[in-house]
Amino acid sequence: MSDACVIIIGNEVLSGRTKDANLSFLGERLNEIGVRLLEARVIADDTDTIIENVNDCRARFDYVFTTGGIGPTHDDITSDAVAKAFGLPLIRNPEALALLQQHYSNPEDLNEQRLKMCETPEGATLIDNPISKAPGYQIGNVFVLAGVPVVMRAMFESLKHRLVGGLPMLSITIVAYIGEGVLAGGLGVVQEAHADVEIGSYPFFRDGSLGSALVLRGTDQATLEAAAEAVREMVRGLGVEPFEEANA
Repeated sequence: MSDACVIIIGNEVLSGRTKDANLSFLGERLNEIGVRLLEARVIADDTDTIIENVNDCRARFDYVFTTGGIGPTHDDITSDAVAKAFGLPLIRNPEALALLQQHYSNPEDLNEQRLKMCETPEGATLIDNPISKAPGYQIGNVFVLAGVPVVMRAMFESLKHRLVGGLPMLSITIVAYIGEGVLAGGLGVVQEAHADVEIGSYPFFRDGSLGSALVLRGTDQATLEAAAEAVREMVRGLGVEPFEEANA
């Protein structure tokens, strides 16, 4: 199974003014094609920070996705930073320019600010943007995407055929109204006996009652179900009847 990292770029996300809506989408869609999202970072609109993170992540993961910072304004510096990370010149990409020239029928509308959206590192492969035409791009194993969720999602659908994945990650969620402290010992025994399945415990408080959501994840349905049954039996042994909850 291939792995991936997402780098969310934007001061507005770090300040709380903008709530990121891209990470959950990318995690779900990557999982569907068997690419495991292992890490996500939220970083500032700072050239050195972007360079450092892009270079670190592209060396560690099969795929890297950046979101944000490829618009027409002065603080959209992602493309310049990515070009520097790869040691490549930033060019006005002729394919991207042609796309925007077609989109803006009035030449006066394609001002210098919008022309900035044609800039990519030399040698980049464009990623189609059917929403607003200004493309994203791929350079090496790095995919540079828009920050606006509807545009980012459309870009991802345009590029997903380039990704080599594996079996999708399946999951089962077992819920029990019992505290993690009571479950911990038995859950550890189940995890040790079913090493091919990841088991996570997530506490909650609902309707005045404390409980735990036990999420099991694996790529083989039979192996996953065997571990789930072991968890159910463990919970029943504590005098509580578990129930399953649909995975969001």
